[in-house]
Amino acid sequence: MTSEPLVPLLDAARGAGLSTVSLDLSGVSDKRAFMDRCARALDLPDWFGHNWDALADCLTDLPRVPSGPGLLLVVSGWQAYAEAAPQEWIVAQEVFTDAVAYARERSTGLEIILAFGPAVTTERGGA
Repeated sequence: MTSEPLVPLLDAARGAGLSTVSLDLSGVSDKRAFMDRCARALDLPDWFGHNWDALADCLTDLPRVPSGPGLLLVVSGWQAYAEAAPQEWIVAQEVFTDAVAYARERSTGLEIILAFGPAVTTERGGA
Protein backbone atom coordinates (compact mmCIF):
# COMPACT_ATOMS: atom_id res chain seq x y z
CA MET A 1 0.00 0.00 0.00
CA THR A 2 1.32 3.41 -0.93
CA SER A 3 0.73 6.80 0.65
CA GLU A 4 -2.03 8.32 -1.51
CA PRO A 5 -0.38 11.65 -2.46
CA LEU A 6 2.69 9.88 -3.83
CA VAL A 7 0.89 7.38 -6.05
CA PRO A 8 1.13 9.53 -9.22
CA LEU A 9 4.82 10.25 -8.58
CA LEU A 10 5.65 6.59 -7.99
CA ASP A 11 3.63 5.53 -11.02
CA ALA A 12 5.45 8.09 -13.18
CA ALA A 13 8.85 6.98 -11.85
CA ARG A 14 8.08 3.34 -12.56
CA GLY A 15 6.69 4.27 -15.97
CA ALA A 16 10.05 5.88 -16.74
CA GLY A 17 11.75 2.63 -15.78
CA LEU A 18 13.09 3.78 -12.41
CA SER A 19 13.32 1.38 -9.55
CA THR A 20 11.67 2.66 -6.38
CA VAL A 21 12.81 1.96 -2.84
CA SER A 22 11.24 3.04 0.43
CA LEU A 23 13.36 4.09 3.39
CA ASP A 24 10.99 4.23 6.36
CA LEU A 25 12.68 5.97 9.29
CA SER A 26 9.71 5.66 11.66
CA GLY A 27 11.04 4.99 15.15
CA VAL A 28 14.63 5.91 14.28
CA SER A 29 16.25 8.20 16.84
CA ASP A 30 19.99 7.69 16.35
CA LYS A 31 22.65 7.19 13.72
CA ARG A 32 22.99 3.44 14.29
CA ALA A 33 19.30 2.82 13.67
CA PHE A 34 19.41 5.16 10.64
CA MET A 35 22.32 3.24 9.13
CA ASP A 36 20.63 -0.10 9.84
CA ARG A 37 17.49 1.07 8.02
CA CYS A 38 19.55 2.29 5.08
CA ALA A 39 21.41 -1.02 4.89
CA ARG A 40 18.16 -3.01 4.84
CA ALA A 41 16.16 -0.76 2.52
CA LEU A 42 18.94 -0.41 -0.05
CA ASP A 43 20.26 -3.94 0.35
CA LEU A 44 23.74 -2.53 0.93
CA PRO A 45 26.76 -4.84 0.66
CA ASP A 46 28.30 -6.62 3.64
CA TRP A 47 31.26 -4.21 3.61
CA PHE A 48 28.95 -1.25 4.38
CA GLY A 49 30.58 0.34 7.42
CA HIS A 50 27.50 1.99 8.98
CA ASN A 51 29.10 5.44 8.83
CA TRP A 52 28.50 8.56 6.73
CA ASP A 53 31.41 7.96 4.33
CA ALA A 54 30.34 4.39 3.69
CA LEU A 55 26.75 5.49 3.06
CA ALA A 56 27.98 8.13 0.62
CA ASP A 57 30.10 5.51 -1.17
CA CYS A 58 27.17 3.13 -1.41
CA LEU A 59 24.75 5.78 -2.67
CA THR A 60 27.14 6.79 -5.41
CA ASP A 61 27.69 3.18 -6.47
CA LEU A 62 24.55 1.13 -6.05
CA PRO A 63 25.56 -2.14 -7.67
CA ARG A 64 22.50 -3.95 -6.38
CA VAL A 65 20.04 -1.64 -8.12
CA PRO A 66 18.47 -3.38 -11.11
CA SER A 67 19.68 -2.14 -14.45
CA GLY A 68 17.71 0.70 -15.92
CA PRO A 69 17.66 4.46 -15.76
CA GLY A 70 18.07 4.65 -12.01
CA LEU A 71 16.52 4.71 -8.58
CA LEU A 72 13.97 6.83 -6.76
CA LEU A 73 14.51 6.59 -3.00
CA VAL A 74 11.48 7.69 -0.98
CA VAL A 75 12.37 8.60 2.61
CA SER A 76 9.43 8.70 5.01
CA GLY A 77 9.01 8.88 8.77
CA TRP A 78 12.13 11.04 9.03
CA GLN A 79 10.71 13.86 11.15
CA ALA A 80 11.22 12.18 14.54
CA TYR A 81 14.85 11.38 13.67
CA ALA A 82 15.39 14.97 12.54
CA GLU A 83 14.06 16.17 15.88
CA ALA A 84 15.89 13.60 18.04
CA ALA A 85 19.26 13.99 16.30
CA PRO A 86 19.24 17.28 14.36
CA GLN A 87 22.99 17.35 13.65
CA GLU A 88 22.94 13.78 12.34
CA TRP A 89 19.92 14.60 10.19
CA ILE A 90 21.79 17.56 8.70
CA VAL A 91 24.65 15.21 7.77
CA ALA A 92 22.19 12.67 6.34
CA GLN A 93 20.65 15.36 4.13
CA GLU A 94 24.11 16.42 2.97
CA VAL A 95 24.96 12.82 2.06
CA PHE A 96 21.65 12.50 0.17
CA THR A 97 22.19 15.82 -1.64
CA ASP A 98 25.76 14.99 -2.62
CA ALA A 99 24.77 11.52 -3.86
CA VAL A 100 22.00 12.96 -6.05
CA ALA A 101 24.35 15.64 -7.42
CA TYR A 102 26.97 12.96 -8.18
CA ALA A 103 24.36 10.82 -9.96
CA ARG A 104 23.13 13.77 -12.01
CA GLU A 105 26.67 14.63 -13.13
CA ARG A 106 27.15 11.07 -14.34
CA SER A 107 23.59 10.45 -15.53
CA THR A 108 23.32 7.40 -13.28
CA GLY A 109 19.82 8.25 -12.11
CA LEU A 110 19.46 8.64 -8.36
CA GLU A 111 16.70 10.82 -6.97
CA ILE A 112 15.74 11.07 -3.31
CA ILE A 113 12.56 12.60 -1.98
CA LEU A 114 11.55 13.27 1.60
CA ALA A 115 7.91 12.35 2.08
CA PHE A 116 5.72 14.06 4.63
CA GLY A 117 2.99 12.08 6.33
CA PRO A 118 2.78 8.34 6.94
CA ALA A 119 5.36 5.80 5.90
CA VAL A 120 5.50 5.07 2.20
CA THR A 121 5.77 1.56 0.86
CA THR A 122 7.31 1.08 -2.54
CA GLU A 123 8.35 -1.95 -4.46
CA ARG A 124 11.89 -2.33 -5.75
CA GLY A 125 11.85 -2.70 -9.47
CA GLY A 126 11.02 -0.99 -12.68
CA ALA A 127 7.72 -0.60 -14.49
